[in-house]
Amino acid sequence: MTQDKCFLLGYIVRTHGTSGNVVFFLDVDDPGDYDELDSVYVEQRGELVPYFIANFNLQKQGNAIVTFEDVDTIEKAQALVGSSLFLSLDELEELDNESFYYHEIKGYTVIDEQLGELGIVREVYALNGQDLIAMEYKGVEVLIPTAEDIVLKADKENSKLIVNLPEGLLDVYLDADGANTPDDAD
Repeated sequence: MTQDKCFLLGYIVRTHGTSGNVVFFLDVDDPGDYDELDSVYVEQRGELVPYFIANFNLQKQGNAIVTFEDVDTIEKAQALVGSSLFLSLDELEELDNESFYYHEIKGYTVIDEQLGELGIVREVYALNGQDLIAMEYKGVEVLIPTAEDIVLKADKENSKLIVNLPEGLLDVYLDADGANTPDDAD
């Protein structure tokens, strides 16, 4: 399995106890959707290695205590800490044509309802307080909040992301490069 056929599920953040259990942080909207996993891919030295799950105990705030088959010592578990977890794209639920998963919109053209075509989605940052879409616009990275009133829909057929940017958002980024700020001599 390769990463381009998978999505990032989360990370192994620490060991739990001394018998080889690990703690997953599930970086997803609803961790409960994944509480019956049979296996995951663990990234090790750039490769995705399948690991089979013997026990999965979902905790609060997106964490789960997990027992892998064949990981029965703290040393084996410690070797996995910090690894990324992946699942096959085939395991994702189908969404309607206007909804999207973050990994799907990379490379989409951003179209603002008022301003027209703006740029290309380069990345999506999933942060604690607000997820942000990174778009390249006039050589500058612009971060767009993923709020429903800003990101309106994804046109999957045409690889376009339709947005309604707040007034002045682009100006903030264009002014940040120093082009419209006074220099020290003023």
